[in-house]
Amino acid sequence: MKIEINARKREAQGTGASRRLRRSGNVPGIVYGGSGEAVNIELNHKELYQHLTNEKFHASILSLKLEGKAEDVLLRAFNMHPYKGHVQHIDFQRVAKDKKIHMKVPLHFVNAEVSPGVKEQGGIPNHVLNELNVTCLPDDLPGFIEVDMGQLTIGHSVHVKELKLPKGVEAVLHKGENPVVATIIQPVLITEEEETAAAAVPAGEVPTTEQAVPDKDAAAGGDKAAAKPGDKAAAKPAADKGGKPGGDAADKKEKK
Repeated sequence: MKIEINARKREAQGTGASRRLRRSGNVPGIVYGGSGEAVNIELNHKELYQHLTNEKFHASILSLKLEGKAEDVLLRAFNMHPYKGHVQHIDFQRVAKDKKIHMKVPLHFVNAEVSPGVKEQGGIPNHVLNELNVTCLPDDLPGFIEVDMGQLTIGHSVHVKELKLPKGVEAVLHKGENPVVATIIQPVLITEEEETAAAAVPAGEVPTTEQAVPDKDAAAGGDKAAAKPGDKAAAKPAADKGGKPGGDAADKKEKK
């Protein structure tokens, strides 16, 4: 069953109009492609946000209802506010039943926990890809593609060409390409020596840069080590009443 989306035609255009639309709880969008012209639309934000949390909404043929007419579309893009989590804009593309489409389909991984690599060898499942770019007719588009990891041992992988794709569905690959989809990896083991070394340095006792590197002047025992901010001995000579630097030294010169 197709997911239905309700939309209205959007008359007002421009940045200001879109901002007012968002403040009213709606989202600006567009539907394009197929034999029709591009149409600016608006959708209810709450309803749309709930749809976006559904995995099927991102990789399925959707039914867009606009002005009493329903048409098949695909979700092509959407923008979110950088920190508020609000949908800012959304794009849909019309699809024709007799034309192939390109779509990224989510991967579902199964049987990793019963694989020899995990159950017998203590390995860890590693998902290299989480979605696969495929091409097919709209009616053949799957909601997801299953990746069976049940036969994997440590160091072995499942590649794209080994996946069982539904009828009419082809993976989009470059010539000679066959990327890894999933694998079982060897867990990192910590030796007793490493554990002992880590336990020997309690947290919070690691010397800081200032503690680890002694002050050169202090080590040399010179005057600079004794001088601290605010010490009178370290302050620069003040100007005399006449505005001449040097104080007593300047007065002696004048007497001569």
